[in-house]
Amino acid sequence: MTRRKYLIVENDSIEIDPDFPAFTTGVVCALLNIPVWVLKQLDSEGIVSPPRKNELKARLYSKRELKVIQHCWYYMHDHGVKIKGLKIILKLEEGKEK
Repeated sequence: MTRRKYLIVENDSIEIDPDFPAFTTGVVCALLNIPVWVLKQLDSEGIVSPPRKNELKARLYSKRELKVIQHCWYYMHDHGVKIKGLKIILKLEEGKEK
């Protein structure tokens, strides 16, 4: 077994730390089957906004951020919730977790 701060390799299995930024915008869109405008909108509203080292580098999303994006897309796509409503829902959900 090889273990790094962000990666665990055991036999033929590779596990990535949930907070390690590993997925580009294109990969996120392909994995979650969502349009790129969703990521741009979530980023501009500060809901899921992975940092960039500089303006020329692509954003990289973590597995944890993918879960948040997928959760947001569920409300947006399946229930027609707009960003303002989504922010309220997420805030209410955050309060329930505490």
